[in-house]
Amino acid sequence: MIKTKTRYINREISWLRFNERVLQECEDENVPLIERLRFLGIFSNNLDEFFKVRYATVKRIFEAGKSGKSVLGGEKAKDLLVEITKFVIEQQRKSVEILRNIESELEEQNIYLLNENELSEKQGEFARSYFNQKVSPQLMTIILNDLAEFPMLKDTAAYLAVKMVLKSDDHTKLTYEKREKRYALIEIPKGIDRFVVLPKEGDKNYIIILDDVIRYCMDSVFPMFDYKSISSHMIKITRDAELDIDNDLSKSFIEKIYSSVEHRKISDPVRFVYDKNIESDTLDFLKDKMGIEDADSVIPGGRYHNKRDYMSFPSLGRQDLMYDKIVPLPVKGLSLEGSLLEKIAEKDYLQYTPYQSFAYVLKFLREAALDPKVKAIKITVYRLANDSQVAACLSNAVKNGKQVTLQIELRARFDEQANIRYAEELQAEGVKLIFGVPYGLKVHSKICMIEREENGIIKRYGFISTGNFNESTAKIYTDYTLFTANEPILKELNKVFDFFETTYKINKYKHLIVSPHYTKSFFIKLIDKEILNAKAGKEAFIKIKMNSFTSYKMIDKLYEASNAGVKIQLIVRGICCLIGIEGMSENIEAISIVDKFLEHPRIFIFCNDGDTRVFISSADFMTRNLENRVEVGCPIYDEDVKKELLDTYEISWNDNVKARVFNEEQDNAYRINDKPKLRSQFATYDYYKNKLDADTPIPE
Repeated sequence: MIKTKTRYINREISWLRFNERVLQECEDENVPLIERLRFLGIFSNNLDEFFKVRYATVKRIFEAGKSGKSVLGGEKAKDLLVEITKFVIEQQRKSVEILRNIESELEEQNIYLLNENELSEKQGEFARSYFNQKVSPQLMTIILNDLAEFPMLKDTAAYLAVKMVLKSDDHTKLTYEKREKRYALIEIPKGIDRFVVLPKEGDKNYIIILDDVIRYCMDSVFPMFDYKSISSHMIKITRDAELDIDNDLSKSFIEKIYSSVEHRKISDPVRFVYDKNIESDTLDFLKDKMGIEDADSVIPGGRYHNKRDYMSFPSLGRQDLMYDKIVPLPVKGLSLEGSLLEKIAEKDYLQYTPYQSFAYVLKFLREAALDPKVKAIKITVYRLANDSQVAACLSNAVKNGKQVTLQIELRARFDEQANIRYAEELQAEGVKLIFGVPYGLKVHSKICMIEREENGIIKRYGFISTGNFNESTAKIYTDYTLFTANEPILKELNKVFDFFETTYKINKYKHLIVSPHYTKSFFIKLIDKEILNAKAGKEAFIKIKMNSFTSYKMIDKLYEASNAGVKIQLIVRGICCLIGIEGMSENIEAISIVDKFLEHPRIFIFCNDGDTRVFISSADFMTRNLENRVEVGCPIYDEDVKKELLDTYEISWNDNVKARVFNEEQDNAYRINDKPKLRSQFATYDYYKNKLDADTPIPE
């Protein structure tokens, strides 16, 4: 149990607590068995990204000789590095234990994970044939002993560290310690499925991990060595993924980003993970050759690393061991047949993915691309799908003579290369590209606007979202998208695009909430109004749902509101630096929901003396979102849409199955109460299904 006397929880520790909630899903017996394995993959992938970014940042602070207390929630960088490592070692130990338990439960379902020592003769023949045909041609193997320099290991690639103890040439009886040893590294190929499905025997399914196929065939890898014994243990490193963008004025912005992304391949390592059963002499050899330093996080783990591959664990046709697939619902009153723009001209509509279909965004763009009256399309892009239909729509629009302006964020973390590729392809098609807003501002807003000539005047239509225009993540991320023809809102949306092109010009807004200039001050004014109303004895409340909450200034403001008597409800999926503590937060309740879908929307609700105000936004209450990014929030004026948002917020707030409580102990305790069981994600789907007319067809 962890207690704190500070006003804030350290953001890195809070993030690790969030990932612990993901790990809880792996333990939950109410989660289908194969889905539990996939959550283990998500947990591992999250941890990789944490070390690449957050741990790397803390390490940079430490190596610069700074304490970092002002930006690390009062903790010194040196102490925090040690604390993180201890925390992660315990999480890794727990994840290995959970995996063993899941494997036992899989066996009860006639699914067996075998290692290289458990194969039957027939299975061994299959494994050797598989190795020779698919694995061996892709295998990268390096003998280490005589190399002048240790090879550059790839970031988060998995390697087998091999030790061979050779037989003595003169046949003397040398002790084990004196026998000649050869060390080697085998890179686990990424282009092959990590899980190899062996031939089924009756009702029994058998799987072997690719690593063990290689172990089984070691004699084929090293036929040139006459060894007495051979052993192999997995290792991997994680490298600093922060972008260091140079100031060379002769380079274009794309060239600078590309160069920085390429530099990641040789950036400093920040984590070294190894099989805890590795022999001490092999471990010492590797650490010495790799120059592992005290500031690096050295994590003993299990037999297998890169557990993120469990996100792609084979289904084996066992739908009973996975979540039922939901069919995205139609938006009531908004048909995918006929003109979408005609319907939006009459009123606003809300799309809530994945409960409702992302197809409305694509339909909007396709219609705009073909409509002769549409003259221009303007859109921001942060992350796109691998084979993006959004990009295809924009390309199609250019071919049909539309003026298309695209602001694409080249620094979207881990999507830089994909965005560079899309930028170059769309620019070649004739799309007008904007990237690289000066002053280091990332563009994180999710907005689109079209201009359509109607009766000799320009009419605007658009949509504003809390999430990316990505049809792949729209299947698993929950996000709101508002479709509107509200002219005052869209006129201001056009100002945002003007800002991208003339960044020296700071616009004023009456409706939109735009970072970095106005978001923080706007919400502080709304909080101040609730404080005044509470002090005047009026009803006062604030309800917020967002991804992360790290801004100390906004935390202090909510503490102030709490002390004034404002009732505050927070739903925060990830990091939450606000803490439940006596004298500061008696009127604040905060929960986190981790479930089948990733909770991603941002919604802000204020009592406003009985005239409730509701906003959606791309921004969390994080310093980067409030001060260092271009974000767009939007007021909700349509009463039907407002009711939907209020209803779905309440469904989330009343969750007592997947909701965890933020408390001073930081123990991720599940919310328990006497109310009927409510699992908000399932209840939200039912809410939208029940809204549809009986004769509305639901796609299959």
